[in-house]
Amino acid sequence: MSACRRMFYLVKHRSLLTYVRRNLTTWSPVGAAFNARPHRKLDLLQKNGLFGVPELSCPAGFQVATETALKNTERLVEKACSSSPGVQTVQCFDQLSDELCKVADLADFIKVAHPDPAFREAAEKTCIEIGTVVEKLNTNVELCKSLKNLLDNPDIEAQLDPDTRRVADLFMFDFEISGIHLDDTLRKEAVALHVKLLDLNNEFLVGSHMPNRIARAAIPEHLHLNFATEGSFIQIGGLHADSPNDLVREIAYRIYLYPNAELMGCLEELLKCRYKLATLVGYESFGHRALKGTMAKTPGYYTSLGFFSQSGHFHYSALSIFSKDFKMMRDMKKKLSPRHSVRDFYFFNVYNIEPSLYSPYLSLGSCMEGLNNLFSQLYGVSLMSEQPRAGEVWSEDVRKLAVVHETEGLLGYIYCDFFHRQDKPHQDCHFTIRGGRQCQETGQYQLPVVVLMLSLPHPTKGAPTLLTPGMMENLFHEMGHAMHSMLGRTRYQHVTGTRCATDFAEVPSILMEYFATDYRVISQFARHYETGKPLPESMVARLCESKKVCGAADTQLQIFYAVLDQIYHSEPQNRSTTEILKDMQQKFYGLPYAPNTAWQLRFSHLIGYGAKYYSYLMSRAVASMVWKQCFIEDPLNREMGERYRREMLAHGGAKEPMLMVEGMLQRRPTIGDFVDALVSELNPNFETFIMDSEG
Repeated sequence: MSACRRMFYLVKHRSLLTYVRRNLTTWSPVGAAFNARPHRKLDLLQKNGLFGVPELSCPAGFQVATETALKNTERLVEKACSSSPGVQTVQCFDQLSDELCKVADLADFIKVAHPDPAFREAAEKTCIEIGTVVEKLNTNVELCKSLKNLLDNPDIEAQLDPDTRRVADLFMFDFEISGIHLDDTLRKEAVALHVKLLDLNNEFLVGSHMPNRIARAAIPEHLHLNFATEGSFIQIGGLHADSPNDLVREIAYRIYLYPNAELMGCLEELLKCRYKLATLVGYESFGHRALKGTMAKTPGYYTSLGFFSQSGHFHYSALSIFSKDFKMMRDMKKKLSPRHSVRDFYFFNVYNIEPSLYSPYLSLGSCMEGLNNLFSQLYGVSLMSEQPRAGEVWSEDVRKLAVVHETEGLLGYIYCDFFHRQDKPHQDCHFTIRGGRQCQETGQYQLPVVVLMLSLPHPTKGAPTLLTPGMMENLFHEMGHAMHSMLGRTRYQHVTGTRCATDFAEVPSILMEYFATDYRVISQFARHYETGKPLPESMVARLCESKKVCGAADTQLQIFYAVLDQIYHSEPQNRSTTEILKDMQQKFYGLPYAPNTAWQLRFSHLIGYGAKYYSYLMSRAVASMVWKQCFIEDPLNREMGERYRREMLAHGGAKEPMLMVEGMLQRRPTIGDFVDALVSELNPNFETFIMDSEG
């Protein structure tokens, strides 16, 4: 960054820190930017592209960007194959990866988020084209040999720094899992399986989010308003779990989870192909292939994580906690609806706090202001609102944030696609658009660019966007991913930010959830959007207690999901995925299977988290340990924030995940520590809270 530009950002940073409120309802610049409706001036003379990429001013630009990336790829492959082995080999591989990722990652986001079908279609074609090239590169024998020559030479290998050695090993791992060591016939088979899996993954992912429909006449007329309609049909696109109406929840559960034969076939074929590919390249199962390089290492590590006995059933201590939750649920269900039994679709958590009481204190602007204050105190980082150029964003309500450090200057950009719109996925996601890396060719650092995607309500004429506590927690969660991307300063983009072991990647985001429910943090920003009055501490305490109700049941549900995922990705079971689900639900969950349902067809995490869904539990255990050991006494401690950045956030995937955890905790956690951390999050003594609720 030029000295002039760096000074500009530092001046802006100081002006933010010295901002003085004129009254209680005046927001800081970043708060005001998110509480106001967008007023974007369109410059008809400018024709910028998406994310500032000139070619992407129209759908056809994706083909141009793809062709450019592929030309550069050919040049870099030739360079890597002809150069002498050394550090420059790994740098060349990383540049090659960056050329493809800068286009593929951007396209991966645009294909699901852009409101224009033409852009989405063009981006989808780019993803397929580059994905195919990547699979071919991963089976390019000459390219692999150039890396192998480096790693097989002890003298040269000894000169590599730890980051370079790890990145070289990760690239070699990509070759190995693609079957580079196989003969020509088997290698071609591996490539064909990879390509087939790309199609199956996409088919299942799309299908898992498609609504089911039923004839309007089959649903009582007075319930039609609870669902979307399409001609003579009712469309059901979710479980409606928050509905207080038993019948609405039952209808949604039975229809939304009704088996789809075509999608069932897709999932069965997907799992078979994953197993076949894994065994083809030398692994016992897809689970063993997927867990290499993670904290868990192997599937057996997770399933021995203390909750289970050798027979596969819950240990008594865990079972006792889970049983209490389900007993409470059954007792309350009988009291509220004596005629109905307890089932997923019947139960409604009556102990949840009323979100509407909290929302006036949680305007989007105030929450962003709170995040800005938190990051400033922990890391010396500020969020600066910037006006995107014409054509830079895909929707006029997308906000752009520059992330600025008080001494290091500009760290990167976060695009905030926060508001609901038609055809936008109803998922909270973090997308890496461009990874950070040290550019050997220019001598400068390539700044990371990410997108955070939420689905929040739009502001109204009389009020800004008001968040429920759950929305606020999700915002903090996703911003944890974003700051992981921003605060890393890895030399190689192959390991930038969240490009790390899956069971470590969720730690920064889950840790942010603890900050989101700590009154010392909340009190800095949660105030009524009209009166400026702060959110009462008693309401925050109530919110924290309500989150613990049924916490054990929720943990058991996550364990059930994780076990199911592991079984699906182990050796073939010679039975249907529904039969496996029914069996696992009986063993590992406290509510029975509902006949004629196929919940696994809505388990979209099987794509991005295949064999690794346990990562949420392991990451939560690590986050719990970090919070309780490092932040619970003072969540705004700058020294601890700097240690957290130095030990955990700065490395991305360039360091073994367990070593990062060990560096932060200053000890190596055992399996027992993981289990204890999860159990400590549960609240077996919930009776007091229930009695208070009834009082």
